[in-house]
Amino acid sequence: MPTQAEPLYSAHPSMFKSSPLLFIICVVTIPVLVGLIVILGWYIKTRSERFTITADEVQYEVGLFSKQIKEMKRSSVRSVNVDQSFVDRIVGAAKVTIYSAGDEPEIVVSGLPEPGRLRELL
Repeated sequence: MPTQAEPLYSAHPSMFKSSPLLFIICVVTIPVLVGLIVILGWYIKTRSERFTITADEVQYEVGLFSKQIKEMKRSSVRSVNVDQSFVDRIVGAAKVTIYSAGDEPEIVVSGLPEPGRLRELL
């Protein structure tokens, strides 16, 4: 089994950056416990996702107890879409969609930080 290459980019989706308004609403509703429950579930969801770029591969890992890993060679990346709304641009996050040979995207991740750096690497 080959050794894991040093990552050039590795990030979990960001909670605040992916949806700042929802985050603020959750923080405000913490005293009634609704916000706390939503933030805890949201935190677990974001920590169970990881997007990594190495010198050779792009990897998207999802799951807390059971893992689903999507890997593709960087040489087979044909198209990268970085979508940012106005709010995404302000907070520095983006939705990244990666295509290889087909019409369907191979990897779709929302709320990733540093979209400019990510696009340069891909």
